[in-house]
Amino acid sequence: MVQFKSTSILLALASPLACAQNVVSLKGDGWTLSNPALNISVPAHLPSQAHLDLFANQVIGDPYYGLNDFNLRWVVWANWTYTSDPISGLSPSISTWLLFNGLDTFATIEFCGQHVANTNNQFRQYWFNVSSILSTCAEADRQISLNFGSAPLIANDIANQPGQETWPYGVQQVYEFTNRWFIRKEQSDFGWDWGPAFAPAGPWQPAWVVQLESEEVYVRNSIVDIYREGQMPLIPPNQNNDWVVNASIDYFGDLPAGVSMSYDLTDLQNKTIASGSLGNVNCTNSTVTGETTVPASMVDLWWPSQLGPQTLYYMNIDLVSSSNKTLASITKRVGFRTIVLNEFPISDAQLAQGIAPGNNWHFEINGHEFYAKGSNFIPPDAFWARVTPERISLLFDSVVEGNQNMLRVWASGAYSPDFMYDLADEKGILLWSEFEFGDALYPVDEAFLDNVREEIEYNVRRVNHHPSLALWAGGNELENLELLLVNQSAPDELDYYMAQYETLFLDTILPVVFGNSHSISYTPSSTSNGWLSLNFSNAIPVIERYNNLTAGRVQPLTCSVYGETDFYNYDPAVLYNDSAFPTGRFSNEFGFHSMPSIQSWRQQISPADLSFNSTTVILRDHHPPPGGLNTSNFVNASIGQAQMTEAVEMWYPVPNKTDSVANFSAWCHATQIFQADLYTSEIGFYRRGDIWVAPTWAGIEYDGRWKVLHYAAKDYYQHVIIAPYYNMATGNLSVWVTSDLWSPIRGTASFAWYDWSGNKLPVNTSSSVDFIVGAINSTQVLQTFTTDILAGRDPSNTVLHMTIEAAGSLPNCNATRVFKHGNWFHPTALKDAQLVDPGLKLSYSSSTKNFTVEARSGVAAWVWLDYPSGAVLNFDSNAFWLLPNQTREVGYVVKSDSTNGGWIGGVTVQSLWNQTLST
Repeated sequence: MVQFKSTSILLALASPLACAQNVVSLKGDGWTLSNPALNISVPAHLPSQAHLDLFANQVIGDPYYGLNDFNLRWVVWANWTYTSDPISGLSPSISTWLLFNGLDTFATIEFCGQHVANTNNQFRQYWFNVSSILSTCAEADRQISLNFGSAPLIANDIANQPGQETWPYGVQQVYEFTNRWFIRKEQSDFGWDWGPAFAPAGPWQPAWVVQLESEEVYVRNSIVDIYREGQMPLIPPNQNNDWVVNASIDYFGDLPAGVSMSYDLTDLQNKTIASGSLGNVNCTNSTVTGETTVPASMVDLWWPSQLGPQTLYYMNIDLVSSSNKTLASITKRVGFRTIVLNEFPISDAQLAQGIAPGNNWHFEINGHEFYAKGSNFIPPDAFWARVTPERISLLFDSVVEGNQNMLRVWASGAYSPDFMYDLADEKGILLWSEFEFGDALYPVDEAFLDNVREEIEYNVRRVNHHPSLALWAGGNELENLELLLVNQSAPDELDYYMAQYETLFLDTILPVVFGNSHSISYTPSSTSNGWLSLNFSNAIPVIERYNNLTAGRVQPLTCSVYGETDFYNYDPAVLYNDSAFPTGRFSNEFGFHSMPSIQSWRQQISPADLSFNSTTVILRDHHPPPGGLNTSNFVNASIGQAQMTEAVEMWYPVPNKTDSVANFSAWCHATQIFQADLYTSEIGFYRRGDIWVAPTWAGIEYDGRWKVLHYAAKDYYQHVIIAPYYNMATGNLSVWVTSDLWSPIRGTASFAWYDWSGNKLPVNTSSSVDFIVGAINSTQVLQTFTTDILAGRDPSNTVLHMTIEAAGSLPNCNATRVFKHGNWFHPTALKDAQLVDPGLKLSYSSSTKNFTVEARSGVAAWVWLDYPSGAVLNFDSNAFWLLPNQTREVGYVVKSDSTNGGWIGGVTVQSLWNQTLST
């Protein structure tokens, strides 16, 4: 018999202290995974998923290796049972509960050989009173059995039920498996255009056995909502008002009459800031709620990265009996801030500033507008059970080091674990969080809606206290894609399916969010055109705008602008074509895919498959998969490869190395350069306009290695940048300086033209321009036509170097500092440029721990420092340009290293020139 971890109290950050007689954690190795039909029985772990335990016991190979996405489909179609060792130390005569924080997804639960319950939602918390079962259970039989059914098979069974909901042809986005929208499971488990379809099953979150004496309770979940007095969701609050702290505890057990609530607010050094009793205490058979007020003068504000300090506090809430006995406690780390999604109509004052009419769509932190600079966050692993705090911490370090302050946590994955919000709180990363619905319409029968309500309630209450939580969105690409597809496929049914959409995302989800949180905004969809009206006297205060785009004020010859946009155009000709980009208040998603590095490929496929068009490489590219991806629709699978190939051939020197693996590596790197080029072009475009956010299609590889994109985005996410905008068809060239600082900045922009050998050219443009940029604004510093200034010259042998130096101050900082930035412009595609060998030289100083790169004989484009496998690190800068006789010192930060420093000797340097060399 195995003794699971047992304790009389349980105390952890953001977790309850339960004065219970016995709390037994079921985490650990005391489990068995079995499938009798397949004659499989192996030791298992909790939390886990079947693939992981099969892999740990060498029943299967690495799910990520080669084509195991397809080869391991037999695991998906099978049922898997997790059985615990007998649980000792339980008293059969007291109240006993099973508590599960996550079962993925369809589980039949047995205890002591008796049926307890069935579950059908990966994202819900489940708790069951098993006192009567335990009272007659022999000690040797005190086992828990969790039988997990095949989610794709069950989804298909649900879809085939008589009278089941259907949708018009082409509306539902199908990937590897069908019918994902009928079940509450991670939607990307059924495949997506960026990843595999493993559809795992198992107890993916912790679980406990809880025993309670009379008048004892256990806290299973809780919420702390911190907001300004009078604050309502979606409405910017008065920043001078005091803070309201509303706390609510979800419990099971025997709550005695006459309980009260008290609190202590301390800083991180345990200094008491405020304490006392909560007022307006209200008790039900499952929750206890109370509130208090904290004067604004007593606490400091929490700010995102680059905008101020991340000030945090501990909030301890005690549940106290009438006899002054502490029944339970929760401790949460909190921050005091307001974060609002402002969708109000453009004001007269904004119109006077030249802002286009329509509606706002931007975030305000503590009353300040700001540039949201970031990325989209997709699930970091197909198996959440192996995602660790250490791994997310390294990823978030890269986010901050890349000058980002917001991540859009994409729908159709899984809800972020508490530790992810904890890390975001510490590092100053705002998390735009989405409920797990995407690229489909969903059922609206009562059973489905009730299931969703429980899911939303649990997750909203679980994470609301985190200052990093920026927004709740109903899901991904619902209004801008799904309703659009309905209108194209079955326009006469649009009203019917729009009503279904509103039933789920307005009538069901919105009341749960606003019923639990004054502090967080909600939008039904990413992307949308925002709300048309907002009235909190109505039961559902939001009326969506949809395509009512002319409502409100419209000025002659001026377009009204609403909502946020996303943009995917896989025609590589959109590079350097600003007119192709959509105009909106905010861009939440755009991009182009690229290949991972050769180092990452070596970890995942065999040496024989290291070729751009090998069967394995092509089938691992899941973009796009019309009707789903499998080994029989090879033509569809190659579409993504063809798009990347076209991009490289259109814009860059085509790799043509004699060594096949070196050529494959060069092709991978070239796709990354195009991706970075396109993203920075779009980033610059959007930053020049209204408030902005974020690219997707990974800039960081699975193990944490930075692609070219992440370095390029880091450069373009600096506070002050200079960027060119070019219409290749007309020769129209403009250069702008953009600042996201909260006060004006003044400086000088300098311009110099060169040929590719590095000789300075007497091109007729200003050599320098003084400028002033207003707060969160842009100013033009150059306007010309290359057809004029380069007349008589070969444009393929010209390149413009532009730099700025300016003085200003950071947000929440009065000290003046100098901001510098440089950029490059070439009037022809780099495949046509008269590149010369820049004579790059690389050296390393063991004393300064810096690399030095020197260009000796020409302009070096896209200089790239690469390092061997066995380590993960990021350089201070990379993917930069150099003039002849110019050097750059490059530092680095090591994230992991199994080479004992040996990676340093394997660092190489190359530029675009090297892409075409035969070796």
